[in-house]
Amino acid sequence: MPRPGQTEQSLVLKREDGIAMLTVLMLTLILTVIGLAAITSTSLDIKMAGGERVRESSVNAAEACMSSGVQIIQQTLANGAIPATLTGAGANPSITLPLGTAPGQNPLQAEIMGQSDGNPDSADPTVGSTRNAVLTISNYTVNMDIDRLYARPKSGSSLQFASGYQGTGAGAAGGGIEILYRIDCYANSTAGGMAQAAGHVAGVYACVSTGESCQRKI
Repeated sequence: MPRPGQTEQSLVLKREDGIAMLTVLMLTLILTVIGLAAITSTSLDIKMAGGERVRESSVNAAEACMSSGVQIIQQTLANGAIPATLTGAGANPSITLPLGTAPGQNPLQAEIMGQSDGNPDSADPTVGSTRNAVLTISNYTVNMDIDRLYARPKSGSSLQFASGYQGTGAGAAGGGIEILYRIDCYANSTAGGMAQAAGHVAGVYACVSTGESCQRKI
């Protein structure tokens, strides 16, 4: 019963029976928000880490392509022709021939040997690739493009000419000329049925005209 001077309404207002429940609900709501934020942050971190791993692996595949490109250049310079092992079925890397190339002609060989400079080819898969070769590494298909830039006297050589050098003659036999090549590699993966962003690596190499060595310049 209400005390003297107290109404039933004032007694209801002073009751604290629901405070504990309200406090628990508020704490539960706060912890739920904190938990959701933590889950969202963890998921984002996992996605970022996964994306970084994909990027690193694609770049590693492109770097492996660069090494293969150097070997193709060296073997072609040393033998005067693209190695037959790279033009046969199942070769990896495999030399590709752009559309319109006549049977028996290989534009990459002509370019490496200095018989056809400045070909408008590209390894970029987003612009209608006219790649010179294709390399398969794990889940990656790597497009390779090799461009002969120019020739010049090798450092320390007594040769005084480089302009118009075609990779033949006594100067070539003596290794007095080095030839600069640009190699572009784009690694693209379709793992899981989805195309991944291409990893791109490019570099310029100075190669001795006899194919003995190639040094990366850029």
